[in-house]
Amino acid sequence: MAKVLSGIQATGNLTIGNYIGALRNFAKLQYDHECYFSVVDLHSVTVPQEPAAFRENVEAAAAVFLAAGIDPAKSALFLQSHVPAHAELGWLMTTLTYMGELERMTQFKDKSEGKESVGAGLFTYPSLMAADILLYQATLVPVGDDQKQHLELTRDLANRFNNRFGETFAIPEAYTPEYGARIMSLDDASKKMSKSNPNAGSFILILDEPDVIRKKLSRAVTDSGREVKYDRVNKPEISNLMSIFSECSNLSIADIEARYEGQGYGQFKKDVAEAVVETLAPIQARYRDIRSSGELPAILRDGAERASETANQTLRLVKERMGFHL
Repeated sequence: MAKVLSGIQATGNLTIGNYIGALRNFAKLQYDHECYFSVVDLHSVTVPQEPAAFRENVEAAAAVFLAAGIDPAKSALFLQSHVPAHAELGWLMTTLTYMGELERMTQFKDKSEGKESVGAGLFTYPSLMAADILLYQATLVPVGDDQKQHLELTRDLANRFNNRFGETFAIPEAYTPEYGARIMSLDDASKKMSKSNPNAGSFILILDEPDVIRKKLSRAVTDSGREVKYDRVNKPEISNLMSIFSECSNLSIADIEARYEGQGYGQFKKDVAEAVVETLAPIQARYRDIRSSGELPAILRDGAERASETANQTLRLVKERMGFHL
């Protein structure tokens, strides 16, 4: 049984891309592995947050985890800030991280581009991400393409620590799910669907109302022509919608091509919307139940206690190896 760690930032509502590419797979992993899932709220404050909205986003993200199938009896679900070991090991990891390594991080380059001043936290947060993973001796880490560079840094830091202070950390591996397409933006299929896109029509939120979903998909960019055919190179926009349809139904890509042969895009886009609405309906209902029940704080406290038990054992070993007085 492997140990699994993954986290999602609470910088806004999660998208259907987060569900298909991450949350759905998290729910599957918990039946075979020891899983720790976190809303990484310390990472979220590397960019300015309005306190009330930030608190709501954190709670919403945690509730979506549960609504999407995370079982708190099987997985530890917690807020990163509720486990102080994250911040402490994060600081210790910065002392092992080289400036040049952080300067090469593409996420830092992208998020700092064009800004006159950038917070130090945005620069050093890969060291905190390494701590997040290493605290739980995680051997499997579900990450998207945009985070693989950070996982490589985590592996380097684990090896660096082990070589200097003795075998302490497990070396984590990236987890690639067995299924789950990479969902791209509705306004530009060359870019990943992201809630940070200023165009709200470019993404579908897990909590979007059905009519909002229908409107967004009706306005989704399509390729020239009328053929519903999967071709990521020549027809990236339609291929993206086909991927969404396939992930939200029992239809294969070949089934979709056959069903809409000679029909054009109109009915196809309507059917994609209905498949998405049907997929998200039970998640949204469960989400509303969780938020109204008042059960969320107790679940997060329990998750933090379970996570702390593992994290504190690792932190104590790290400090002992480094020579701190315990």
